[in-house]
Amino acid sequence: MKTTIHIYHTNDFHSHFENWPRIHQFLQERRAWHEEAGEEVFIFDIGDHVDRSHPLTEGTLGQANVERLNETGYDAVTIGNNEGITLPHEGLDLLYEQAAFPVVVANLFDQDGSRPKWALPSFVFELNNGLKLGITGVTAYYSAFYKGLGWEISEPFNELQTQVQQLTKQADLVVALSHLGMYDDEKIAQDVPGVDVVLGGHTHHLFHEGKLVNGKLLGAAGKFGYYVGHIQLEVDLETKSIVSKKARVYQTSEELDAPLQEQESIQQFYERGRQALQQRVVSLPRPFSCHWFEASELPQLLCEALTEWCEADGAFLNAGVVLDGLDAGVVTKYDLHRILPHPINPCLIELTGAELKEVLRQTFDKKWPHLAIKGFGFRGKVMGQFVYDKLEVDPIHYHFKIDGQEIEADKRYRLATLDMFTFGHFFQPLYRATHKKYFMPEFLRDVMEWKLLQLTSYTK
Repeated sequence: MKTTIHIYHTNDFHSHFENWPRIHQFLQERRAWHEEAGEEVFIFDIGDHVDRSHPLTEGTLGQANVERLNETGYDAVTIGNNEGITLPHEGLDLLYEQAAFPVVVANLFDQDGSRPKWALPSFVFELNNGLKLGITGVTAYYSAFYKGLGWEISEPFNELQTQVQQLTKQADLVVALSHLGMYDDEKIAQDVPGVDVVLGGHTHHLFHEGKLVNGKLLGAAGKFGYYVGHIQLEVDLETKSIVSKKARVYQTSEELDAPLQEQESIQQFYERGRQALQQRVVSLPRPFSCHWFEASELPQLLCEALTEWCEADGAFLNAGVVLDGLDAGVVTKYDLHRILPHPINPCLIELTGAELKEVLRQTFDKKWPHLAIKGFGFRGKVMGQFVYDKLEVDPIHYHFKIDGQEIEADKRYRLATLDMFTFGHFFQPLYRATHKKYFMPEFLRDVMEWKLLQLTSYTK
């Protein structure tokens, strides 16, 4: 006798609530459909459901995301880096307080080595037909960032090996929820015996019909809720072995029906977030301008604030990181979130003068201002021109000064900038630098708030 198990999965939703009404309706309908047919059905999320760039997520520190997962009937989730390292320690500790599902993440620990009270290394579901489905989850290994927030994160493959070995003794089928990325998912399939299915995320990859690696089925549903994944396993109940397995995805905009009052629901998500962020911050005596391709006040103000916040010798950033200016009058948390929605942290980097000059020379490359940036925490449109504080740059004659003095090649300097510039693909000296300090959990909007408060007489 055979039975069919259906697994629906999402990953890297990043608080794109404009796609949620269709996903919610689809998953609820599918669960009812399968259960009526006597088939087992599970719904899993593979992390980065939370993204603080949306005001609803920011205003509730992600707890509105957990409400959505509860309402839809998710059976289990793992965490991504957006849950793990963009929330303060206490924010993550409270995030799943009302969760109606297990949070499975095997490689996250408190600093004393214990597991968080809300996290399980694995979980076993007992099916009505006697089968047992075991799951474990792992998340990306951003050691320095987790440590800066008061967590310890272990190397995911070692934890995964341990959990799968235990699960194979307890369960008939094993599914890994992997927020590690496509290439690591393939490595899991190759190197971790006992795993039957790997559901992936983090690198926003999409497998339209799954991918078979070493006989293991990999599933991934892209990003932003553009797709929902579906794994179908046919299992022989006598041998408790998988007879066939297949995967597909459903495109949200084309294959999922629009629920009634879809646009009203989407607007309500946004409006609830806006209302949650109405706390007054400052009252500005005049407007502050922002332009991406010419000198303007707010990007310059933020750059100066970075120097002070990080206690640096100087700073630089790209003007495109500030999305808009501020009007005169009351500025709220919502206003600061609107102009600086990025989950980007300040970063202090120690460089030699030679390295600093090379980085500054590169900032004058003509490719930068109109370059569209994707990922790295950036939630804007284009890079914009670079803005400097206490740094003078003449790339034509190769003259560089810091605080009015010529930069000396062998001297060491403290540069403040955005953490995204240390992640590669931008400036290699920043990527390779061994002395870096990430300021966490503060984002750029927190630094801007701090600076604006210095400029005004209003105190909270």
